[in-house]
Amino acid sequence: MRAEKKLISAEYVARLNASPFFLVVDYKGLTVQKFTELRKRLIKAGGEVHVVKNTIFSIAAKEAGLADLSGMLSGQVAAVTGNKDIAAVAKVIKAFQAEFDKPKLKFGVLGNKPLSAEEVRVIADLPPLPEIQGKILGLLQAPAQKLVALINTPGTQVARVIGAYAEKSA
Repeated sequence: MRAEKKLISAEYVARLNASPFFLVVDYKGLTVQKFTELRKRLIKAGGEVHVVKNTIFSIAAKEAGLADLSGMLSGQVAAVTGNKDIAAVAKVIKAFQAEFDKPKLKFGVLGNKPLSAEEVRVIADLPPLPEIQGKILGLLQAPAQKLVALINTPGTQVARVIGAYAEKSA
């Protein structure tokens, strides 16, 4: 591999190692103006999109210890990475595709698990991460609140009996 390609490959490896996921999209037919708009929307969601060379990206994915992408990369593709929530990034791509019919989602990788385009669309339909965390926290707190109420009930009942007895005596 030439020195320029090694430099590009090292850049891809660094991006892949910094991101818990990546999505591959086919951007063929997307104008520069729309690609710039997609880039802006992804930045707001905590993601980045970069046009990649297929063979170098495949080599970089192997070097990063990710899935073997041989035969999966063809055409004009871009890699979408991020360091936050995959669902937020997938929502942006899904909405952009619905709006402009491009880019076409090809596949994704979450951790080391390959995801089909359909699985990524399902992830895009999930609620935002803070909302999911709030629901889980609510489920975890509910039993604790019931336990506190159960423990306090006998004391409360005794206090009411004493209060009623005091009112009756007065």
